[in-house]
Amino acid sequence: MNTKSFINIFKNHCLNNNFEKNSFQKDLVIRLSKFTSHFNNKSSWLKRFFKSKEKRGYYVFGSVGVGKTMIINLYYEFINVNKKKYHFNQFMIDVHKFIHENQKKNHDNQNLLKKYADKLKSQYELIFLDEFQVTNIVDAMILGNLFDNIIKNNISVLITSNTSPENLYKDGLQRDQFLPFIKIIQNNLYISELRGNLDFRKKDITQIDRFFSPNNSANQFKINQIFHTITKNRKKINKNLIVKGRKLELKNFYDGIARFDFNELCDKNIGAEDYIELAKICKFIVIDNLPNFSDQNINQQQRFITLIDILYEHKIKLMMSCNVHIDKLESSNNLANVFKRTLSRIYQLTSPRN
Repeated sequence: MNTKSFINIFKNHCLNNNFEKNSFQKDLVIRLSKFTSHFNNKSSWLKRFFKSKEKRGYYVFGSVGVGKTMIINLYYEFINVNKKKYHFNQFMIDVHKFIHENQKKNHDNQNLLKKYADKLKSQYELIFLDEFQVTNIVDAMILGNLFDNIIKNNISVLITSNTSPENLYKDGLQRDQFLPFIKIIQNNLYISELRGNLDFRKKDITQIDRFFSPNNSANQFKINQIFHTITKNRKKINKNLIVKGRKLELKNFYDGIARFDFNELCDKNIGAEDYIELAKICKFIVIDNLPNFSDQNINQQQRFITLIDILYEHKIKLMMSCNVHIDKLESSNNLANVFKRTLSRIYQLTSPRN
């Protein structure tokens, strides 16, 4: 691997996909190219690391559509080391599962987090955490000790997020106990902000065929027609997803195509694990009656954000109905920043180009 090769990969990717480049992206690509040298001569790199305390990776943040995941994905594919990519939701599910399975052996949580980091070290030199966000106190209390052990194990880390490190878990419960984690990120990872007004995923989109508003009889008729057409030669299957004792009933499931009312997916005690199982068996999902969001239905909005993240990760096509146009969808105050990404992903998942 040489310094210029990753730069050329980025240039060719933008050229082939008609993406525009800006100075922030170019600067990050150059810095990542230089960071590649850390993965070359490993023995000498380790010596240099312990002498100079070289930083262990990158935390890349910025608003929706500025190219964070695109660039880090390219770099992740470029680096030839033992590595693992996680969506942040899936990563935390794995951590909680490890703790739950090993608590029976009378380990305290701090020791368990060290053991989890040791497990990562035995498998990977590099981990990539995409869509990093902290929205609950349980994750917030775990991350400090966990990342302290990850860094001590010399695991390199790539992170993408919509939020700068200092604004993570802002106004969260017991945030003072979360602040050491922020220091770990700032002290051990290069922090890089990407900026730009262009959302690549919305470029050249002139209409959105599968997002219907207002939610009136005419649009419901159109949705019913489309749904009937795409399920015409498919058998309706009675199916339930059971995850840790929770049941998600699929009342309208036609061998990979499913239809739900919004409340069936987001107004029940289900979450990321359930949505991941749903994404495994579906390639097209219809969601009726998407509401507008406010502080009064923040729990439903949080589930919806998680749902869209997972459907996007699995490239599931969507059709949706709502009383307001997607550009008019509102948010609760606390989730307004994260919801910008969700709106962009709805654009893509409901686009006729998807």
